[in-house]
Amino acid sequence: MVFLVNLARVVFAPLLEPIAADFGVTVGSLGVVASAAWLGSALPRVPTGWLLTRVPRHRVIVGAGCVLTTAAPSVPLLAAGGFLMGLASGVYFIAANPLVSELFPESVGRALGIHGMASQLSAAGASLIVIAVVAVFGGWRATFLVMAVAAALVTVGLFLVAQRTDLPDAGSRDRDLLAAARAQLPIILTGVLVTGSVGFVWNGLFNYFPTYMGTKGLDQSTARLMLSVVFAAGIPAFLFGGQLADRLSNVPLILGVVGGFIVCLFAFPYVTGLWPLAVASVVLGYVVHSLFPVMDTYLLGSLPDHHRASAYTAYSATMMLPQSLGGVVVGSLTDAGIPFDTLYTGFAAALTAVLVGLLALYVAGRLPVGNVRDGQPTG
Repeated sequence: MVFLVNLARVVFAPLLEPIAADFGVTVGSLGVVASAAWLGSALPRVPTGWLLTRVPRHRVIVGAGCVLTTAAPSVPLLAAGGFLMGLASGVYFIAANPLVSELFPESVGRALGIHGMASQLSAAGASLIVIAVVAVFGGWRATFLVMAVAAALVTVGLFLVAQRTDLPDAGSRDRDLLAAARAQLPIILTGVLVTGSVGFVWNGLFNYFPTYMGTKGLDQSTARLMLSVVFAAGIPAFLFGGQLADRLSNVPLILGVVGGFIVCLFAFPYVTGLWPLAVASVVLGYVVHSLFPVMDTYLLGSLPDHHRASAYTAYSATMMLPQSLGGVVVGSLTDAGIPFDTLYTGFAAALTAVLVGLLALYVAGRLPVGNVRDGQPTG
């Protein structure tokens, strides 16, 4: 299921070029379509968090599969279809990530890393899936029909498995979303600041990565393949990032990953040629995807049972809003004539300011420490 719901968010990146050609518009003008999927992923998170105080997690996950099944074929209305596909992913992740952490309380990072790795497989394969479907069916619209059929089959399978499985009741006392958000506000705000800022830049980067690679002299097919390289590098990043988060203090690890992402952004404008770009793409993909399992472990491994899902909802819903705007902002600015290299260098400078502020707070002892080095949660 996680493979499909994440595919619903990232599938537009390799489709922007053929969609733009089909409708006779610029790629930049389709940034609103890419952002619609992420906005759709952001908006249902608070309602879903409230729903989880009343309904078991596995039932909400099955509901997300139903939304994805009905939403996927709704493109020709691209923005509306993208929004609905994002809606399914938002519902899923709010329910599934806390459930995964509760199923494996002794190795939260490892479990979340494996779950994230399965999600990343869809991102890595998005371009190849699109190429294969277009080659077989002769049009980009068939991609969404194939996803709808797959979502229906997986949803039925998940429902049957859940009916036969004993699920944890660790979150049974989590019944007040607002109280949980107030009680865990420092760690929520820390997560929002980090993931919201990095996610905004990352969303604006990967949605236009094939176009960006085109400005560096790569042909369209090679540029799309480079997007797959970036996402493929995230597969081991999720696995090893989650394992590191179980073993190391989370905040220094998070700050180190953010610093690595900034270095990649500053370096990319100076990279040219196929193989140097491929190496740089691998490094970029590994670094940025390492952040997500570490941040989820920082939150879900530290939050107490009676606040976990609700506090995670508050974090996830809030940080997704700036993330969802990355595509439309980059599309608008590049259509206005700002080069990609200039734009991403500016983003790197802004993230540097965020990192310096976080380092100052950490040195002053003002950041929640999350999981400490021995792996025991402080929450």
